[in-house]
Amino acid sequence: MTDFDAQRRRMVAEQIRGRGVRDELVLSAMEKVRREAFVAEQFGFLAYEDSPLPIGEGQTISQPYMVAFMIEALALKGGERVLEIGAGSGYAAALLAEIAGEVYAIERIGQLAERAASIIASQGYGNVHVLHADGTRGWDAHAPFDAILVSAGAPDIPATLKGQLAAGGRLVVPVGGHRRAQELIRLTRRTDTQFEREVLADVRFVPLIGEEGWDAPTAGMVLK
Repeated sequence: MTDFDAQRRRMVAEQIRGRGVRDELVLSAMEKVRREAFVAEQFGFLAYEDSPLPIGEGQTISQPYMVAFMIEALALKGGERVLEIGAGSGYAAALLAEIAGEVYAIERIGQLAERAASIIASQGYGNVHVLHADGTRGWDAHAPFDAILVSAGAPDIPATLKGQLAAGGRLVVPVGGHRRAQELIRLTRRTDTQFEREVLADVRFVPLIGEEGWDAPTAGMVLK
């Protein structure tokens, strides 16, 4: 029988802390959330490898290190209102739920949104709310957010998401003019009209599809 708890502790020690993540809230969340619950059963044996895994509908669950790195960049202290765009499997939302007060996660693919909500509920996270919608439009009913995490690559930072960021809040998003290669950007709102922009890393994410993102690919199109 697979000892997932031991694998999870080793992952955190070697892949997360060992690669430079120092935020104890993030490390504690990574030690608690059962990644094996968020991947397809046939990939369970790979749950704690530091690599993305397919979750269906052409989407992936990101590698654990990258998820931890992005959440650390949000600089959460606990109790915040957080928006996640591109919920996917629900894994990042569960990690955020270990730290934040309320997490609002949006997923544009209906089947993934339904599955993520089911898994999150089964893992006991009552402070996560999942919406099937265009994530580039945010979730205005619950704005402003102390932090926004975008788990897909955008051609530019969606103006709507910037507008839903609270004063002093941080938005972490992969941005680039290519669908499969981006820079990870942290945007901090200083005033109503002033934002501080930082480049954190070069990354590769699936494209952010939506009104303020990339257009949906046509049938048969190969993304390069």
